[in-house]
Amino acid sequence: MMWLIGIVCLAIGVAGGLLLARRFNTTNPSRVDELENRIQELQRFHADYRENVSEHFNTTAELVQQMTDSYRDVYQHLARGAQDLCNDEVASRLLPSAENALFTGNDQENVEQPKDYAPKRGNEHPGALSEGFGLDRKDLE
Repeated sequence: MMWLIGIVCLAIGVAGGLLLARRFNTTNPSRVDELENRIQELQRFHADYRENVSEHFNTTAELVQQMTDSYRDVYQHLARGAQDLCNDEVASRLLPSAENALFTGNDQENVEQPKDYAPKRGNEHPGALSEGFGLDRKDLE
């Protein structure tokens, strides 16, 4: 009788274990297929997104180039019109007569290279490169 109860309990335990394993089985083939399809879908979406971003920036670069060309054409048109329609003094003040004068930077001698330090404010103030710059006399003692 003891053996019979043991065998029945073992059978009930095995059946319960199989039912629980089937219920909580995470390696279900349909679930795996679903997840693989989702990954492929996301990869396609990502590739499409990257392509759209590249296309957007290529179009932006072309439009900026067109805008620059149009601006240069308008500038040249205004320069020629000022030379033709105004006297020389007014034309030279309005627009330089050279082609692309706005783009070549004829004022190279007037442009000062940027400094990587603060210049002195006067002879009584030390410059930014001075050892005592920003320190009070009290702090030094």
